[in-house]
Amino acid sequence: MFVSNGIVYGGEPKGLLKIDAIKILRDRMMLVTFSTGETRLFDTGILNDGVFSGLEDDDIFNSASLDHGVLVWDNGAIDCAPEFIYENSYVYPVMEVI
Repeated sequence: MFVSNGIVYGGEPKGLLKIDAIKILRDRMMLVTFSTGETRLFDTGILNDGVFSGLEDDDIFNSASLDHGVLVWDNGAIDCAPEFIYENSYVYPVMEVI
């Protein structure tokens, strides 16, 4: 357990996780490259209620960009924490081209 900014967290502290790159795929899928060097597959379909309901609009969904390592849509009106994306994404092995 540890405390950060007055908030108590379970487990051990992790380094600051950021998103370095995104690539929008079909069917609301994204390839997300993290500051750890890992690329993972994220199904944005799990973001389906509340503020995320706006992602159903193709124009808003395709407006995805990065703001200081955080995935945002609609000029920052919608965002999603890198930690959430990492924990809810799948390993995606990137093949090295020789």
